[in-house]
Amino acid sequence: METIQKITNLKTPFSLELAQELLQIYGSPLYVYDGDILRQTISQISKAISYPRTQFHFASVTNGNIALLKIFKNAGWGLHANTPGDIYLGLNAGFEPQDIVYSGSNLNRGEMEQVLNWGVKTLNLDSISQLRLLCDVLLSHAKEDLNIGLRLNVSEDSRIGVSLADFDEAISIAKDAGLKISGLHFYRGTGTNATSAFTDVIDWVLETAQKLPDWQYLDFGGGFGYPYHHQGAAFDWEMFGDELSKRISKLGKNIDLIIEPGRSAIAGCATMLAKVVSVKWQGEKQVVGVDSTVANISVPAVHSGYREVVTWKNSTARSYMTDICGNTTYSRDYLGKNCQLPALEIGDIIAILDVGAYGYAMSSHFLHRPKPAEVLLENCTHRLIRRREDYSVLLNNQI
Repeated sequence: METIQKITNLKTPFSLELAQELLQIYGSPLYVYDGDILRQTISQISKAISYPRTQFHFASVTNGNIALLKIFKNAGWGLHANTPGDIYLGLNAGFEPQDIVYSGSNLNRGEMEQVLNWGVKTLNLDSISQLRLLCDVLLSHAKEDLNIGLRLNVSEDSRIGVSLADFDEAISIAKDAGLKISGLHFYRGTGTNATSAFTDVIDWVLETAQKLPDWQYLDFGGGFGYPYHHQGAAFDWEMFGDELSKRISKLGKNIDLIIEPGRSAIAGCATMLAKVVSVKWQGEKQVVGVDSTVANISVPAVHSGYREVVTWKNSTARSYMTDICGNTTYSRDYLGKNCQLPALEIGDIIAILDVGAYGYAMSSHFLHRPKPAEVLLENCTHRLIRRREDYSVLLNNQI
């Protein structure tokens, strides 16, 4: 474990000296997470909702690193799982089964049995078919203490959820199996920065939930966005929390509220460092090659293809339109396009900001490059939390 000196900088995430030290010790490219920033974000979100029966569950689909999951656990959050893999990681991070909420889609029978065998008690189901499967599986499992909810279909264009027209059938299926539908799960859609997209539907969601005769909890999602354009609109947690708290409190009923932040909680705490290995010019445009690849960060569909890219070069120097290109010949291997950066040289370091969500979690071996290491900064130290892969990983499980 190495000692570091933390500094405040409006553009770069930490000092050039620290960036150089990290790359010297752990190699390049490198994921770097700031645990202090993560804890600050967790605290801010937690304080935004005053309703006393609120539980926060981190959506680990955005990042499954065990060391980071433990930070959420130690902050008193539970875990939101989209898949059995999310549950497996959560259990290994120390979460109790009852602190994990499953809200997923299209489990097969073996997976449904596995979720129950792990002891998960709250399941928000995506379809009548999944409800029937659960009821069938429960013929050979204990039914005690299970909380069963329905994921609400918000529009005909969404593949997620059960429509209001199917609620009566779902209630009847559950009743025949000796179960109750006690929860409603609302999912707005991934990466929504418009606060009004959530506040405008609160009354509708609450009205819909009250159509469930045994309603006991509301899971208000998921889908909270993050401002990758730092000057753009950001989700207003305080406004959302105030509106939601006031309206639930007026129900006159003790409803448990579950909130599942993912991207909004973890995106901003992480940076990916890479080194410049090539520079060429196309007229006035700078084309910079780095020792990383687009396969090391999330797919463009998740963040609209945009990330802030910064460098430690003199900020007063002239800037140029710059493309940041990966170390493959794949024609779309861009880590940044049309960035305004100073003239760079081989050996310079760039920082791609806000990669904490859907970064390493969606990285892949496409282009046959091993994945980077991950490092955590906290309490003025840095430590390795995931080893760098080598080429042997490409042969794993091959026969």
